[in-house]
Amino acid sequence: MTETAFYILLSLTEPRHGYGIIKRVEEMTNGRLTLGSGTIYGTLTKMQRDDIITIYADEKRKTIYEISDLGKQLMQVEMNRLKELHDNVLRYEGDFQ
Repeated sequence: MTETAFYILLSLTEPRHGYGIIKRVEEMTNGRLTLGSGTIYGTLTKMQRDDIITIYADEKRKTIYEISDLGKQLMQVEMNRLKELHDNVLRYEGDFQ
């Protein structure tokens, strides 16, 4: 999973519209990751095709994105992979000093 996809899904702890996702990702990464609209909407379209997110319109007819059950399962697998990676960084970082 790309970093962009990971953070988009991580931002969906609650349903959000596109701009809300962009702002939440910036907040979570302390401004390190700034998503452009082409990047975010391209990724969201692919995620919808893959049933990782669902899309609906709110009362103001704004498009809202929500993580699906499949998306939650995918995130759990990815988080476990990243935890393993982190553990190995801590274990072996001294070998590279």
